[in-house]
Amino acid sequence: MNNKIRFELSFKNISQLENKLNFCKLNNIKNINIPCKGLIKKDLFNSTIKYISKDYDEFNVTYHYSLYHQYSKNKEKSYLDFLDFVKSSQSNKNYEILLVSGSNKKKNFDSIDVLAYLKKEKNLKVKLGIAYNPYLKKYYNVSSERERFERKISTGLINSIWFQYGTDIKVLQNELNYLKKIAKDEKLNLFGSLFIPSKQFIARFKFRPWKEVYISEKYLFDLDDFFDFTSDLVSFYKNNNITPVIESDFSSSDKLESVYSFLENER
Repeated sequence: MNNKIRFELSFKNISQLENKLNFCKLNNIKNINIPCKGLIKKDLFNSTIKYISKDYDEFNVTYHYSLYHQYSKNKEKSYLDFLDFVKSSQSNKNYEILLVSGSNKKKNFDSIDVLAYLKKEKNLKVKLGIAYNPYLKKYYNVSSERERFERKISTGLINSIWFQYGTDIKVLQNELNYLKKIAKDEKLNLFGSLFIPSKQFIARFKFRPWKEVYISEKYLFDLDDFFDFTSDLVSFYKNNNITPVIESDFSSSDKLESVYSFLENER
C-alpha cells in the first residue's frame, strides 16, 4: 500500500513548498496532492503549478481546483481560466485534476455547471476527479450528493472519486455500494482521505470543526478509540482498493515514520 498512497502538502509560500518537496524527494515520495484552499489559491496556487512543473517534474501531482477559490471577475473569465488549466494538463502528463466546487458554491458555477460546459468543448479529451462526501445525508441533512454524483458521472468526464473524511464506516460502505452500482462499467480510481489521530488534531477539530466533516464525539474524547477506528478505516480502504490520501502533517522523519508504521499495522 505504501507505494500507492498519496500525500497532501500544506504550505504558506513557495519557500515552504520547496522544503516539503525536497523532503518528499529525500524520502522517495512521488504521489502528492496540492490543495486549493486557505492561502493556496489564486497567485500562490498558480505559482505553485509553474514551480513544480519547472523544477520538480518527477512528481505525480493531483491539483485540487476549487471553482470557488479560483473564481475571477465573472463566470466566463473563470471558466476560461479553468479551461486553460485543463488543456495544460493534457500536455503535462505528470499532473491530474480534482475538480471541487469549493466551500461555498458559486451560483450557476459549480462543478456540475463546469462539467456541462466541458462536455460541449470540441477536441477536448480529458478525465477529472470529483469529490464525494458520504456523510452529508445522515449527519447534515443534505440529500443532494447522490443526485449530483449521477449528473457528474453521466458526462463521461470522470475517472476518479475522492471520498471526504469521516468516521462512520457503515455509511461509507453503503455509499460505496451505491456509487459502484451507478458507475457500472466506468473504470474509476478511488481515493480516501486519511488523518493520523493525535491530541493536537483532536484539539484543533474541537476548537473549530470543519464544515461538513463528521467525526464522532466518541473519537474526539478517546485517542485510543480514535486509533482503533483509523486502523479499521485503513483496512476498509485496503479491502476496497481505495488509495489513502494522507492529510496529516508528515514533513518530519518522526511524523512520516508514524504514518508508515500505522499503515503497516492495519488489521
